[in-house]
Amino acid sequence: MNSYKFTFLFCVLLTALHSFSQKKFVRNGNFYLSWGYNKEWYSTSNIHADLPGLNSNFTFNNIRANDHIGWDKLFQRALTIPQYNYRIGYFFNEKQDLAFELNFDHTKYVVANGQTTRVTGTLKGRNVDTTIVVASNTLVYQLNNGANFFLFNLVKKFNLINTANNGMVISGLAKFGVGPLVPHVENTIFGNSNTPHFQLGGWNTGIEAGLRAVFAKHVYLEFTNKIDYARYFGLEVDQGKVNQSFFCYELILSLGYTFKFQSPKKCDTCPDNLGK
Repeated sequence: MNSYKFTFLFCVLLTALHSFSQKKFVRNGNFYLSWGYNKEWYSTSNIHADLPGLNSNFTFNNIRANDHIGWDKLFQRALTIPQYNYRIGYFFNEKQDLAFELNFDHTKYVVANGQTTRVTGTLKGRNVDTTIVVASNTLVYQLNNGANFFLFNLVKKFNLINTANNGMVISGLAKFGVGPLVPHVENTIFGNSNTPHFQLGGWNTGIEAGLRAVFAKHVYLEFTNKIDYARYFGLEVDQGKVNQSFFCYELILSLGYTFKFQSPKKCDTCPDNLGK
């Protein structure tokens, strides 16, 4: 069923790409890249563990988790340790209001310690339906080196404000995409620890909206809100696998740079002169 959902979303994206491909593609469009940091909030979710090596198949119900921002001590550690993000994109049409974008968020997901959860299913061959407190001897579960959302986005830009000589240009942005998840899986489940590792572990889809302010024609600040649905499956744990899905709400602030591939031709229909 998971593959069917991903196939459907991928087909939707391909249909949109085909529609956009009917637009006039220009070779001198604006290329952009950015780097920034983000804050996340997660919905509650169920963590389903299938551990045939331990004769167990059970679910932790309504689990709560937190992020781990890291950027509160930004200048005391490497830039890639906090929750960061990057975008690489290209505005491809004549009006320069449509873009393709590679969108990556290094998000961190840590199950909150001390919470109470209901465990249902089979544990070591016995049926269970009980309540436990999340602690080091019951569940330590984190994607702390990244829940890691990759998206292939379509971007629509709405020009809002142009100051004299384009000293500052403010635009609205709307984004939609689908893509893979590459989490770093680290956990201890009822005393059994896995070997922490990265893996291709599911798919996600997201929508994002916000504002971009461009200064001196090239440097920009971008602030967006994002909702992402992440569906993880086949995450490798000790003697089995884990499945999980959740919604994530993000606030994202990025610093970027935009430029053209080559000298542009005159474009009377362009809404702004960004990059000229």
